[in-house]
Amino acid sequence: MGTDGSAEATRAVEWAAKEAELRGAPLRIVSVVELPPRMADRAGFGDIGRVAETIRRGAQRSLDTAARRAAAVAPDTSVDTGLLTGAAAVAVTDRGHDAQLLVVGSRGSGPFTAMVLGSVSRYAAIHAACPVVVIREETTATHRQIVVCIRDASDCDPALRFAFEEAGLRKASLLAVHVSRSPYSFAGPGPDGAPVPPPAVAPLPGAEADATVALTDLLATWRTKYPDVIVEQDFVHGHPGRVLAGYSARADLVVLGRHGVHGAARVTHAVLSHAHGPIATVPSQCGPA
Repeated sequence: MGTDGSAEATRAVEWAAKEAELRGAPLRIVSVVELPPRMADRAGFGDIGRVAETIRRGAQRSLDTAARRAAAVAPDTSVDTGLLTGAAAVAVTDRGHDAQLLVVGSRGSGPFTAMVLGSVSRYAAIHAACPVVVIREETTATHRQIVVCIRDASDCDPALRFAFEEAGLRKASLLAVHVSRSPYSFAGPGPDGAPVPPPAVAPLPGAEADATVALTDLLATWRTKYPDVIVEQDFVHGHPGRVLAGYSARADLVVLGRHGVHGAARVTHAVLSHAHGPIATVPSQCGPA
């Protein structure tokens, strides 16, 4: 996981430590030594070296603090740390290429300068080769429920596998949700910033019933594979980003498949921007959990 010493990064460290404990896996915490571009442009050669060393020492202190916090949360988990160099988003994302899971906070400070969504967390959530969990807000409440979004029944096995595995580890129930864009939901902001309604197109007759049957059939196989996981399903009309962000307030984790489709990426960004709890994005080529 990546840390920068911020409060949000500390919450991500705690979440990652508990997750590593559940999985019986080691935890590696990384931070990035990155000279801000504007500072590099204005500083002389000697100044750059001094600034880089100051940033390196700060990153190392953040790592040491994070490691102590992880050890306190999960004392039986093996924890090590590492300093990375380069652009923070790329460095952190690439470091997760062989990980079971990459965990990042939604924003931060320091070497992850202005880590608002759209920077490190957004890049990792879209591009990492492994599943990524973005930690949003406080995560201390336990709901005993995992929510997984089903967009395309023909391309959701990695997300379902990850969601069922998480539910099994946490002894939580699983809620599979299919969201259909409502003809009454807003399409987005217009040039003046006001919401623009979509075309008034009524849902196709029987579409909800057909989707419900397809989802039931899809889940039947997974119920057999994970007989100890209580499974429910839901069909909801509305804007997918808004609906799934709402579910995040009552779930321990919301799982989204990552398909590389522009529209799906917009939904993922919307959920990550407005979620109330941890969000996982799972690549379509993800291996077994």
